[in-house]
Amino acid sequence: MDLKYKSFESALGELGTISGYFSTYDKTPDSYGDIIEPGAFTETLAKRKETGHPFPLCWNHDLDQIIGTVDTIEDTEKGPLMTASFFDTPLAQEKREIVKSGCVYQFSFAYSVTAWREPNAEEKAAGVMNVLTGVDLFEVSIVPIPANQNAVMTEVKAGRRNSQKDADALKEIIRLAKGILGELDDAEDPDNGEDEAKANTAVEEPEQSNPEKDNLLAYIKTMKEVKCDEHED
Repeated sequence: MDLKYKSFESALGELGTISGYFSTYDKTPDSYGDIIEPGAFTETLAKRKETGHPFPLCWNHDLDQIIGTVDTIEDTEKGPLMTASFFDTPLAQEKREIVKSGCVYQFSFAYSVTAWREPNAEEKAAGVMNVLTGVDLFEVSIVPIPANQNAVMTEVKAGRRNSQKDADALKEIIRLAKGILGELDDAEDPDNGEDEAKANTAVEEPEQSNPEKDNLLAYIKTMKEVKCDEHED
């Protein structure tokens, strides 16, 4: 299978989603010398819609780094306009933060060519090598180095996980955790010369109460209850 990639800019928004044109129907050839005609995505979008399975959103075409799903694709006059959402996973949220910074802001998509035609005289004069009239789409990626520079992210949404309340809660958990680690650091190490057999046969003593640990567990339980109440509202 001959896979190819094309890239375009995108944008994030406040609900943990990303949207933009992952392809355009302009007459400017990409780095392969290709342009795509309107209607080239019609068949592949229809087939995927029938399955009910969304296209994956990847990071730099790495299928080991699927960071979300392409939720909708609207085939407009300019090109296919997509909206995708990030997974609530450490990897996906890490990549979302990178996109939020603005240093990575373009899309690319993996595809194979199903139909094409020779360029006309005007297209050849513009440097066009192939006119793609049909493509089979496999995935859309966020990429740092695109093949096509013509489309940009239009909206970037951050999501509720970035609220000040969550940030304050995380800081409090870190503070309590540091207290526990501090108590562990202050504890005396066992005698290095202690006989190993004696250590293995020693009677285990009941675990001592740790106020910092108890405070941390209580705080986490409280935050879980607060989150449940927010969802119920």
